[in-house]
Amino acid sequence: MLDSLKKMFTGNESDIPVQTGSKPDISREKSAELYEKAKKYFPGGVNSPVRAFKSVYGTPLFIQKGDGCFVWDADGNQFIDFCGSWGPLILGHNHPKVREKVTEVMQNGMSFGAPTALENELAELILKNNRYVEKIRFTSSGTEAVMSAIRLARGFTGRDKIIKFDGCYHGHSDSLLVKAGSGLVTFGETSSAGVPKSFAAETIVIPLNDRQAVEEAFARFKEQVAAVIIEGIPANNGLLLQEPEYMKFIREACTANGALLILDEVITGFRLGLEGAAAHYDIKPDILTYGKIIGGGLPVGMYGASAEIMGHISPDGGVYQAGTLSGNPVAMAAGIAQITELSRSGFYKDLNTKAQEFVASIQRFATARNYRFKVFTAGSIFWFAFTDQEHIRTSAEIDAGSMEKFKVMHRELLNRGIYLGPSGYEVGFVSAAHSKIELEKAKRAIFEALDVVFSNK
Repeated sequence: MLDSLKKMFTGNESDIPVQTGSKPDISREKSAELYEKAKKYFPGGVNSPVRAFKSVYGTPLFIQKGDGCFVWDADGNQFIDFCGSWGPLILGHNHPKVREKVTEVMQNGMSFGAPTALENELAELILKNNRYVEKIRFTSSGTEAVMSAIRLARGFTGRDKIIKFDGCYHGHSDSLLVKAGSGLVTFGETSSAGVPKSFAAETIVIPLNDRQAVEEAFARFKEQVAAVIIEGIPANNGLLLQEPEYMKFIREACTANGALLILDEVITGFRLGLEGAAAHYDIKPDILTYGKIIGGGLPVGMYGASAEIMGHISPDGGVYQAGTLSGNPVAMAAGIAQITELSRSGFYKDLNTKAQEFVASIQRFATARNYRFKVFTAGSIFWFAFTDQEHIRTSAEIDAGSMEKFKVMHRELLNRGIYLGPSGYEVGFVSAAHSKIELEKAKRAIFEALDVVFSNK
C-alpha cells in the first residue's frame, strides 16, 4: 500500500485528480448528545472555549481514546490527529514508555504535597539538556508558569511594567489578558470581562516586528519596565515567524534598559528541540517558561532562570509562588519518560525532516494549482493560511475573511479522517508517531480538501 501511495505523490502534485465534491458528513450523533448534556454542566458545554467548535462547522467531537497518531470520537470515527492535545504529545498518544512509567509510579500513590525523588530526576534531565537555565520551579500549567515568571521579574528588578506583543498569547492570567490600544505604544486594554483596567495599566502592548515600537516603549517607560515577554515563536494566533535579527534586537534592548527578557516556550520548548526557540534564535533569555510537553501532556508547567534570579523565589527569596500539585509524582513520571525519549540521538532531526517533507509537499501542490494558500512552518509545527503572502509576522496581517475557507477545509478534513484544531488561527503538530503511511494519507486528504475549498469560489 505504501508503494502505491508513494507513486501517487511522486513527481508533480498538480497531476492528482480533483475531488469534485464534498465528502458526506461523518456521524456526530453521540458527540452531539454528549454536548447537549455538557451544556447543562459547563459554560458553553466545554472547559476551554476553543473546544466548542464555534469557529468551524458542527458540534464538538467528544474524543474517546487516542493511540499513536490516531484519536477516536464517541461515534467511533477514527482520525489522524495533528492537534496532539495542542502540542505536548510529541511522541503521539498513549506512548508505551510514558504509560509504563506513569503506571509504575501510580502504584505508590498519586499526590503527596511533599518532595519526591522524581522531581530531582526530571530536573536533572531538563537541566542536562538546557544551557539557558540553572534552576527551575515546577508548576501545574503553562499559565501558572508565565504568571510566576512575571512576578519573579518584577520582584528581581523592583519594577512593575511588562511589555508584551500584540498577537502573542501567554495564558489567561489577568495582567496578560490585554490587547493593543489605538497607538503605537499603548497601555493595554483588557481583552476579557472581569480584568480591572488597573491590572492592564501595568502592561504595555506593542506590535510585533516593529523595532521603533520597542525603542519608543523603553524611551517612555525606561526605568519602569521589569521585563519584555514574547513567545519563542508566536503560535497561538497563526504561526508568526520572527526574523532572528529582530529577536536579537529585543534581547539587546532589554539588556540596555535593565529589563529582563522572558521567553515563553510553552509551545516551542522541547518541540523545536531540547533547547527550544532560545537555541533556534541563538539568544539567552533571562527567564524561560515551559508547558505540558515536559509532562507528556499531563498538567505541568515550569519556569527557570539563572541561580541568581531564581534565588529570589520563596523560600530563598521574597517572591512567593506555591502549588499543592507542583511537581506531583504522576506528571514527573510522565516527564521523565518523555524527555528521555526526546533526548535520544537523532530524535529531532528525524521528526523535523519528516514534518518538513510533509508540509513541503502540501505547499508544492497548492502552488501548482495556483491556490492562494501557504503553509508556514517551524520544526514540526505548521500553520495553514489562506494567503499569498510570503511572510506573516504580525496578527494584523492575517486575513480574518479567510477563516471562512478554513471552516470548509476543517469540515472536509474531518470527513476524510483528519483532525486539526477547530480554529484557523491555531497551529498543527507532526508527532513521532506519524508514519509515512499516515502522512501520505493525510496529504491526499488535504489535497482533496483544498480542491473543494477552491472550487467554491
